[in-house]
Amino acid sequence: MSMIKVEDLSFTYPGSYDPIFERVNFQIDTVWKLGFVGRNGRGKTTFLQLLLGRYDYSGHIHSAVPFDYFPYPVHQPERPAQTVLEEICPQAQEWELLRELSYLEVDWEVLQRPFQTLSQGEQTKLLLAALFLNPGHFLLIDEPTNHLDSRARGLVADYLKRKSGFILVSHDRRFLDGCVDHILSLNRTTIDVQSGNFSSWLDNFQRQQDFEAAQNQRLQKDIRRLQQASKRSAAWSDRVEASKIGAYDKGFVGHKAAKMMKRSKALEARQQQALEEKASLLKDLETAEDLKLFPQRYHAQVLASFSDVSIRYGDRQVCSPTSFTVERGERVALDGRNGSGKSSLLHLLLGEDIPHSGTVTVGSGLVISHVPQGTGHLRGSLSHFAQEADMDRSLFLAILRKMGFPRVQFEKDLADYSAGQKKKLLLARSLCQQAHLYVWDEPLNYIDIYSRMQIETLLQRFAPTMLFVEHDGAFRDGVATKVVTL
Repeated sequence: MSMIKVEDLSFTYPGSYDPIFERVNFQIDTVWKLGFVGRNGRGKTTFLQLLLGRYDYSGHIHSAVPFDYFPYPVHQPERPAQTVLEEICPQAQEWELLRELSYLEVDWEVLQRPFQTLSQGEQTKLLLAALFLNPGHFLLIDEPTNHLDSRARGLVADYLKRKSGFILVSHDRRFLDGCVDHILSLNRTTIDVQSGNFSSWLDNFQRQQDFEAAQNQRLQKDIRRLQQASKRSAAWSDRVEASKIGAYDKGFVGHKAAKMMKRSKALEARQQQALEEKASLLKDLETAEDLKLFPQRYHAQVLASFSDVSIRYGDRQVCSPTSFTVERGERVALDGRNGSGKSSLLHLLLGEDIPHSGTVTVGSGLVISHVPQGTGHLRGSLSHFAQEADMDRSLFLAILRKMGFPRVQFEKDLADYSAGQKKKLLLARSLCQQAHLYVWDEPLNYIDIYSRMQIETLLQRFAPTMLFVEHDGAFRDGVATKVVTL
């Protein structure tokens, strides 16, 4: 057991005037299962890169343990998976690797296949198993759940619960609750380390913010009362001082005036103290303003239907024939393992030519708003993105601001945005569109927890008709009115 100590850490990206970290101090234990949370763009991945020594910084990071990073960069992925893993954990015995894979319910035969042919879920499980077989290393796990289906997330959470000595960046509330025992949170102005899972941390954080909000309200009343009292005392002092003219006992009147002025100064000092106390409150308050959506009402009850539809990959049928409808006001979630054809069903609905059997029927004149899974195509300026999508730019920027998007990002190239910020662009574009049907494919990948809860509240409030794929169980359970399992 040892400590990782961060002292006076400051870091700003070259060419930027906005510090990511400024004189940060905290320490963590190398046996903790540490969940790492915070808004998109606040510096979670950057901090992991600083631990790895990939950027220059001021201050000190003291650690007696070496770090490994997930996702591990695999070179020559055409090699057999076993060869790739032996390179990552050269000291591990074959039986140890097979034991770890059994915990993750991965069949040993995948080790003989080329690494690049494995599904993303299989690659994630293999890399985690190999990295945890490096004894004495502290693992930096950066968003492992993206593209993992619900069942795989549960398996990985159970696996991490067996382990210790890692930092886990994740925005999946249920996943964090299932495997961490401490939370490291990047707040607006501070960094907080706390024992417990995400839910207990969030309860404590909200209680603290509620307490500070009540204290802030009380201080505002005190400041107004002190301001009025100070003005009255100053006015009385002036009147008493003026009454010295022609007074019989000028000494008594002067003493009285000085006493009133002293009281006024004391009230001003108390007012200043209250202002300073107020300024220290609510610095870390995470605001999530209400978002709005204006879905169009479709003229018919059924917007789309799937009748005995099955997706084919070459000669292979990936799911049994599936039948369901998307009716007005429904929010239909597609569930199933990775590779079961969920995204392909969405693409069929969007009119893409995908090998399949069965029939997909789309209502005439149906207006669809689509959030794709990938963000790699995003580049160029924000203005060009808004113009290309034929959006109201002011509304688009207002939605981004409500989703916690810093103004400084508006001038940057989209290619330089974080993965979460890119996904927010696609979501904001969809929220600007008045559509009959919203088709979202894993919309929450890389999106921070606060924005997830914000979008969940939006969909519950405005109840648009939706067909979506999302593996965040808490979000899906809160939003979906119907679940179709492939």
